[in-house]
Amino acid sequence: MKSVLLIGLGRFGRAVAEKLNELHHQVLAVDRNEARVNEILPLVTDAQIGDATSENFLRTLGVDNFDVCIVTIAEDFQSSLETTSLLKELGAKKVVSRAASEVQRKFLLRNGADDVVYPEGQLADWTAIRHTTDHVLDYIALDGEYAIYDLSVPEEWNGKTVGGIDIRKKYNLNLLAVRENGHPSTAVTSDTLLRSNQTILVLGKWKDIQKCFRI
Repeated sequence: MKSVLLIGLGRFGRAVAEKLNELHHQVLAVDRNEARVNEILPLVTDAQIGDATSENFLRTLGVDNFDVCIVTIAEDFQSSLETTSLLKELGAKKVVSRAASEVQRKFLLRNGADDVVYPEGQLADWTAIRHTTDHVLDYIALDGEYAIYDLSVPEEWNGKTVGGIDIRKKYNLNLLAVRENGHPSTAVTSDTLLRSNQTILVLGKWKDIQKCFRI
């Protein structure tokens, strides 16, 4: 269980609070809007009405005592930027801020954010990839270069072994697991037989995955 300072209780902030509640973390939620604060109270450990761009107010919260501070202010980027910067100045261990564009992401990183979430951009990428490629079921971006893809076994691999395909040597990819009927198995060896009714989890560089699976 971790202690979390959550600043900004719009739709995204509330969704974050709901998940943190499911994970049983201790959460102090903050927003300027009294109605939002009152609505979030059942989901968090405590909630306060306040202006997170005020250094004096943030000092009263003891931001350096939290494991992570999450800034989800969406409607006012200037406030998000100021809050992010102040949190780091006051000794916050880790600050994660929300961006609504790539430009905002860059500014937040330059002004103290340890990490930035960009929901619209990340969802746009996922939608474009997932729904324009028949055999891609899901994917997770690890950074700008690597990703994990959940893919249907290509027809040309049906009935072949992992060793026979040898995607590590040919494409520099790692086959992490094979899933059949919703049940994953990580016990993948060179003798593992692949079938068209299975899906596979593959780790590697974007360009290598795209080349191997013609994405």
